[in-house]
Amino acid sequence: MSNSMQSFISFSGVISTVLHPGIALHSALFTTTAAMLVPMVVGVMVVVVVVHRCMMRRCISTRSLAGMTAIVTGASADYIISVTGNKNVVVYLLDTSDLSSVRSFAKDVLKTEGSIHILVNNAGIGGKEIQEMTRDGFELTMATNYYGHFLLTNLLLKRLKESAPSRVVNVSSLAHLFVWQLNLKDLNFKKRSYSLLRAYSQSKLCNILFSLELAEKLHGSGVVVNSLHPGTINSEFVRDEMVMSWWRKPFLLFARIMLRLFGKDSELGAQTTIHLAVSEEVEGVTGKYFDECKEATSSWLARDRGLAKALWEITEADVQLAPNEIFY
Repeated sequence: MSNSMQSFISFSGVISTVLHPGIALHSALFTTTAAMLVPMVVGVMVVVVVVHRCMMRRCISTRSLAGMTAIVTGASADYIISVTGNKNVVVYLLDTSDLSSVRSFAKDVLKTEGSIHILVNNAGIGGKEIQEMTRDGFELTMATNYYGHFLLTNLLLKRLKESAPSRVVNVSSLAHLFVWQLNLKDLNFKKRSYSLLRAYSQSKLCNILFSLELAEKLHGSGVVVNSLHPGTINSEFVRDEMVMSWWRKPFLLFARIMLRLFGKDSELGAQTTIHLAVSEEVEGVTGKYFDECKEATSSWLARDRGLAKALWEITEADVQLAPNEIFY
């Protein structure tokens, strides 16, 4: 403890004695106890943060992507160029919540890219407190995180198969564990109650089920499909517009503080995604769920092959996938 802090505590004790002689001892004890607890709490938090960060794994692959084409939705071209020095980065406009935008994007890519070796379905939102529907009739979070990527992957599937060996990586989340039942008849919360967490968690469960069924359909094609939990990342993912009610704002602030203390930075948050996209360790591995660059166990719902198949059939109809767009 610094001399200035000691002086402040001693001075406070004197004032308490003069003004409230009956509680002077209690005040001094409280002040001394608080002074002892603060460094202890800070110390424990530092240890927790250090241990937490030591458990975060990195992709150790040194494989080069020279001559390969990788598509990453929701990526920052400026960041990629600044980190890698590779200026051969092409930016396309894509709104995964809008199926017409997805179709336009896929058309442009197929027109300009002769091969696709890696597709990372990364774009996503945390959702909004007030439910929003898209022009296609989907709940906004489901449309952005799931429907758009389902359609995009299918539209690019022929090129991915032609470019084999190739990989599809679907970014999911540990939040999928919060879903105990998937209502296939009401995926967009038109008949049941909506909440930000419920929509987000469901969209991430759908990402894993989509990966599971696609891996089954592409067995032996040379295209592998896996999903992952990237970890809790300190990014712009938690936004002000996520909540509107004043009483929810403190929770948003608390979430931001926790992210700053325990969240990964963008580089660490990308490691499992990179691992699945390039690592030799997962060559030929398909239909699996990963966390911290290693295979992990998803929820029992996320491993239900019957549910995955049923979800695929419903989603295929929802996005109106045409017969000439089916390549599995």
